[in-house]
Amino acid sequence: MNVLEIIAKKRDSKTLTKEEIEYFVNGYTNNKITDYQAAAFVMAVFINGMTKQETTDLTLAMAHSGEILDLSTLNEIIVDKHSTGGVGDKISLILLPIVSSLGVPVAKMSGRGLGFTGGTIDKLESIPGYKTELEMNQFVENVKQIGISLIAQTLNLAPADKKIYSLRDTISCVESIPLIASSIMSKKIASGAQKIVLDVTVGKGAFMHNISQARELANTMIDIGKLANRQTVCILTNMDEPLGYNIGNSLEVIEAVNFLKGDMPEDIKQVVLTIGSYMIKLAGKGEDLEENKKNMLKNIENGKAYEKFKQLVEKQGGEISFIENLDNIPRAKYIEPIYSQKSGYIHQIDALEMGKIACNLGAGRITKEDIIDHQAGIILQKKVADFIEEGDVLAYIHTNKIEELEASKNNILANIKIEEEKIEKPKTILEMME
Repeated sequence: MNVLEIIAKKRDSKTLTKEEIEYFVNGYTNNKITDYQAAAFVMAVFINGMTKQETTDLTLAMAHSGEILDLSTLNEIIVDKHSTGGVGDKISLILLPIVSSLGVPVAKMSGRGLGFTGGTIDKLESIPGYKTELEMNQFVENVKQIGISLIAQTLNLAPADKKIYSLRDTISCVESIPLIASSIMSKKIASGAQKIVLDVTVGKGAFMHNISQARELANTMIDIGKLANRQTVCILTNMDEPLGYNIGNSLEVIEAVNFLKGDMPEDIKQVVLTIGSYMIKLAGKGEDLEENKKNMLKNIENGKAYEKFKQLVEKQGGEISFIENLDNIPRAKYIEPIYSQKSGYIHQIDALEMGKIACNLGAGRITKEDIIDHQAGIILQKKVADFIEEGDVLAYIHTNKIEELEASKNNILANIKIEEEKIEKPKTILEMME
């Protein structure tokens, strides 16, 4: 067996065996296969695709290319949640304390943001003192003690995926369903998940721009889950406009805490309750989805979800005073209102452009080495289908970069469309697939 034969086979649209895929993944991970050979293989996959079995074999080979997190000592069904990314996506900060308060153990490793999509770890690190890097024994012990721990990806999980992903980015082979699906699922399997709920975002601020692409990705990941013995549910959610009102790290923490105290923007509420109801079901804690949603709302109302979030922060070294009094969270030096230049109904808030603007204000990274400004971002005052009067505040810019203010104001105004015609609120939950 050699890599040239494997490349030629996939070039000619032939089906690879499990052994051939493992040979490629192991060889590339251990630097026995060169970047240019790997690039040829990836391009062949991009052009010719993969069968369900090939995609599953690739997923498992990448998952086992490094360490596998063993969570068996928790003696519970571990359900992991993952989002394909978006703008204003603070769902993990809200959802995971809620489901933990209902007895679902949460042992989650999350990533940092890159570009216009925010990362859960960056948001948590905007809480002074919060430790995102823990030893594995402490991570598991925290889950045993309080039912939840959220940390950065500190293990060498799926190193093959890291190499292949970076390569895909440099040769314009990112938008390949088998490669996207295997990338996501390999990390979920390596991180110890037994069951998986995936939030597949769709729209301007998402990787999947239309519903047909999203369905294909979701079906592929569900099929991988079945073949890998990991029950997988996919929920397709709207990412044409930002999720909620706040975009930016500490600003999203503020919105998350307020949600747990009962101030629930409708779009966030729908996503949280839908994903959470499935997590509870898959964990064996409640078969009835509607009843699960009621129990989630009950634990927000009685304060148990908020208390669980405080427990999490305190357990990982964060300063509780910043959660108990949100006025203590540091704000950006410049907070500037943007006024609407006309009256009418909001027809569009372009999520992608809002994410890019927030990134330029300091809230995101262009390269992995960039240092983000936790205080930077945008707070919207209106959502799509809302009415606004001329002269009312449309949004607030938060930044420490005074040189970005004027351009950001103009860009925000250019990417929020206001028309005279009244429109319906867009759907947030587009489809459920399992």
